[in-house]
Amino acid sequence: LFSARSITHLVFFFPNLSLTISTSPHKMFSQFSKSTSSIYFKSFAALSLATASYLTYTSNASVHASGHGLHAPSYTWPHSGILDAYDAKSLRRGYQVYREVCSTCHSMEYIAFRNLKICFNEKEIKAIAADTDSIRYLADDGEMKTRPGIPADYFPAPYDNEKQAALANGGAVPPDLSLIVKARVGGEDYVFGILTGYCEPPAGFKTAPGVYYNPYFPGSQIGMAPPLNNDHQLAFPDGTEANVSQMAKDVAHFLAFASSPEMEERKQLGIKSMLSMLGLIGVAAYLKRSKFATLKYRSLSVYDNALLFGAVGGASSQMKEQKKGSMEL
Repeated sequence: LFSARSITHLVFFFPNLSLTISTSPHKMFSQFSKSTSSIYFKSFAALSLATASYLTYTSNASVHASGHGLHAPSYTWPHSGILDAYDAKSLRRGYQVYREVCSTCHSMEYIAFRNLKICFNEKEIKAIAADTDSIRYLADDGEMKTRPGIPADYFPAPYDNEKQAALANGGAVPPDLSLIVKARVGGEDYVFGILTGYCEPPAGFKTAPGVYYNPYFPGSQIGMAPPLNNDHQLAFPDGTEANVSQMAKDVAHFLAFASSPEMEERKQLGIKSMLSMLGLIGVAAYLKRSKFATLKYRSLSVYDNALLFGAVGGASSQMKEQKKGSMEL
């Protein structure tokens, strides 16, 4: 830009500064550096960096969004707010949807049965773990055997390895759902959109054999068949109607908990820290006003010793002369 000879005038506008440049590029920079203070140069650099960062972010976001299909609508979840927590009833229903529907193909290798204490009591957790009799372990004779689960066990995987999972699902390995909410753009909204977004493809759109149209999936073609339906697929013990939207909402909520099981503790710790900081700020303000006010508003005056003593000596001699004159009178 600065090397173009056709540019004869370049004006930089800063607060209280107007700099006109009409010389060669080297003289431009020399004149600019001489007449502009460091604070204006830093402000210009920060503004340029912020603009470049914003343009880079928006361009990357556009490219990123184009590769992830249609963005799912944004919903308000029970745990979205700063002071909000997980809905225990929804988590119970969501775990039931995962156990009876999703666990046939998808694993959750980072979640243990004891993590369900947020929505189940200890007795229920032990019963749920014991009901899972497919926990594999290496026996003393060197053979792999199965046993009932205990609360410390992690959720068992539906397949022994990825090759077996790929063979059972047409060559595609179902992803692990432990961190799926954090791993996908949109989080819970993406999961809810995938589960409820199955529909007929628009006119002119051809799907490959064995796949389904879902606008929220990258490429709009997904190999997973619609996992939820409205034909009384499940029956919730609390009497909630198990339609597609309700089941999708509950299992998305449960997967959000699986991605951040420590969220409630983290929020509680944050609130306690903020309250502690407010108390410390009050103590600091009191000490500043009561202890350091005299130091802050104290004024020190420095005098020259010679001038000071000279002034004192002159004043004392003048007083002596006045006293002497009064005695003579």
